[in-house]
Amino acid sequence: MRLLKIVPDNTNIGFVRLRGIAFAVTLLLSLASVGLVAARGLNLGVDFVGGLLIEAKFPTAAPLDAVRERIDGLDVGEASLQSFDPTTISIRLPLPRSTDEGANNALVAKVEGALSQSFPGVRYNRVETVSGKVSDELIWKGVLAVFLAIAGIALFGVFRFEWQFGVSTFVSILHDVLMTLGFFALTRLEFDLNIVAAVLTIVGYSINDKIVIDDRIRENLRKYRQMPIGELIDLSVNETLPRTVMTSLTILLALVSLLLFGGHVLRGFTAAMILGVIVGTYSSIYVSSSLLISLGIDKSRFKQVAAASDSRKAARANAERIAPKR
Repeated sequence: MRLLKIVPDNTNIGFVRLRGIAFAVTLLLSLASVGLVAARGLNLGVDFVGGLLIEAKFPTAAPLDAVRERIDGLDVGEASLQSFDPTTISIRLPLPRSTDEGANNALVAKVEGALSQSFPGVRYNRVETVSGKVSDELIWKGVLAVFLAIAGIALFGVFRFEWQFGVSTFVSILHDVLMTLGFFALTRLEFDLNIVAAVLTIVGYSINDKIVIDDRIRENLRKYRQMPIGELIDLSVNETLPRTVMTSLTILLALVSLLLFGGHVLRGFTAAMILGVIVGTYSSIYVSSSLLISLGIDKSRFKQVAAASDSRKAARANAERIAPKR
C-alpha cells in the first residue's frame, strides 16, 4: 500500500525570498487587529464584565424581538440578547441591586417564569452569575496568564538557542494572539474564559511548531557551515514542512468536526482554535524563521560549537585507538 504524502519528497520552496511580503502582510494584519479591538472592543462574557447570563433554547426559531420586548417589560435592567443559532438566545442581565443571597435566584426565576409563560416549550441550558469583583480578578489573571506564557516561551527560546530565536518566537506568537483578538472583535463572538483557554492552547501549539523548525535550523547551522543563511533556513523549513502540514491538517480535521457537531457552547473555543492553527502555521513558516535573517543570526557561534564537538569526537576516537588491549 502506497503511503499518503501531501508534501512530496525533495520539496524546495523559497520561503525566505517572500519574507518582505510576509512581513508586510503580518504587520498590516496585526495593526488591523489592534485597530479592530480598539474601535469595536471585545464582546466580553459574563466572566469578565460580571452579571447574570441565561441561555434559552426554543423549540422553533427564536423570536429575538419578542423575547427582548418581554424582558424589557420585567424591569430587570438593560438586557443584552445574542443569538447563537436559530433556536438559542443568550440573555445577559445586570446583577440585582439587592445584596441578598436569594436576589439572584429570584431574578432568574422571574425571567424564566415570564419566558416560559410567553413561549411554551422553552428550555434553559445554563445560568451563570459572576460578581463584579470576581470578573475584575478574572480579567487580570487572564491577561497575566497569556503574557507570562508568551514571555516564558520567548525566554526558553533565548536559553535553548540564541536571543534571535527568542525574539522571533515572541513576535510570531504575539502575531497569533493579536489575530485571535482581532477575529473576536470583528465577529463579535463572546470572549470568555473558554477563549482565554483557547488562546493559551494556541500559544502552546504555535511554540511546538516553531521549536521543531528552530531545532532543525540549529542542526543545519552546525552541519552546513558554509551554506548561506537564507538557503539554510529554506532547507530547514522544507525538511520540516511535511510534519508541519500533516500536524496542522489532522488538528484541523478534529476542530472542524467539533465546530460542526460540538454545539454552540464550544463554537467560540473551536473557532479560535481553528484560526490559531492556521495563523500559527503561517507564522512558523513565513515569519519566525525568516525573521532570524533580519535579526542577524550569528553563524560563527554555531561554527565554534560544531568545531568543538568535532574536536571532542576526534579526541574520543584517538583515545579508543590507543587504549591498552586486555
